Amino acid sequence: MSLRAVIVGYGSVSAVHAEALRSLPDADVVGVCDVDPERRDAAQRELAVPTASTVEDAIRRFAPDVVHVTTPHHEHEGVILTALAAGCDVLTEKPISSDLSSADRIVAAAESAQGRNGRSPRVGVCFQNRYNLSAQAMKETVDSRRFGAPLGAVATVAWHRPPEYYTSKPWRGAWSTSGGGLLINQAIHTVDLLQWIMGPVVEVRGRVGTDALGDVIEVEDTAALTLVHESGIRSVLMATNAAPTNLPVTMDIAMEHGNMRSGTELLITGDGAPDQVIKERLPSDRAKVYWGASHGELIKDFYGGFGSGKPFWIDPGEALHALRIVKAAYDGAGGFPHRAARDLDLGNPYLR
Repeated sequence: MSLRAVIVGYGSVSAVHAEALRSLPDADVVGVCDVDPERRDAAQRELAVPTASTVEDAIRRFAPDVVHVTTPHHEHEGVILTALAAGCDVLTEKPISSDLSSADRIVAAAESAQGRNGRSPRVGVCFQNRYNLSAQAMKETVDSRRFGAPLGAVATVAWHRPPEYYTSKPWRGAWSTSGGGLLINQAIHTVDLLQWIMGPVVEVRGRVGTDALGDVIEVEDTAALTLVHESGIRSVLMATNAAPTNLPVTMDIAMEHGNMRSGTELLITGDGAPDQVIKERLPSDRAKVYWGASHGELIKDFYGGFGSGKPFWIDPGEALHALRIVKAAYDGAGGFPHRAARDLDLGNPYLR
């Protein structure tokens, strides 16, 4: 049986979903939903599928098994809840939503939803970097303790986003629609990897600022965070959208008897063991090599579990961890979990 997929929101990342779906023998894109008529026309030309302007109409006309949510952040909740109410499985782009209250509602809806044929719908969130070969090797190495306990981590995200990136899609630069800037839109993948590999985060400290694009956006383009993990070790994240170009994301992990360094490849060194090099997969679009190539792996895995009755391992509850860390950074609070808004520098009224 070929599973029927509908993509809601036809923009940059939807093309990645469409490409991955075309590679699956048991999945077909049967429709696209977008409020913008020009984007609907583009979907018809490029994917040769019918389109709809509302989620309700798309579900009624195209009868999807799975709804892919690739809309702006603040629109995630409405699409997800509508799809779940119709009994569809859901795969949504990160973040789970633009604010924590909305994310909490999504988590509750996913836990209580009733799917078709008496089974619970699968709901997944695209933290595809967990499928990176380097990330999985780092996770296995830390968990196995073969080089002793981890001592801490340092990660960098140095990317370039010109003013046109925001002016072409103004929702990206506004608190009310994106829920933040660099951290929630780009660096959240690295935040997720840090808490997934190094362990749950119990404290968030640092600063965020609009250092380069203040005349274009109201959200942050630069951040420096220190995360305290449940074990007591620390991770440091330095991120910016003001780099001159998109550089590889890096992560260094220090262990009692070894070290790991990832960038375009992963280098593992340890006492008494030969150096190990793990090369990453490359995406088909070499212009966006800094994105990585793991979207397709995640989507393949999500569809592979259809009908199993088992939840997808990166579900809304799992995705909530990274969002809480990001929101705590915006809050400026030293404690964790997230407290009331105190980010006076950015004047952010949309933390909850």
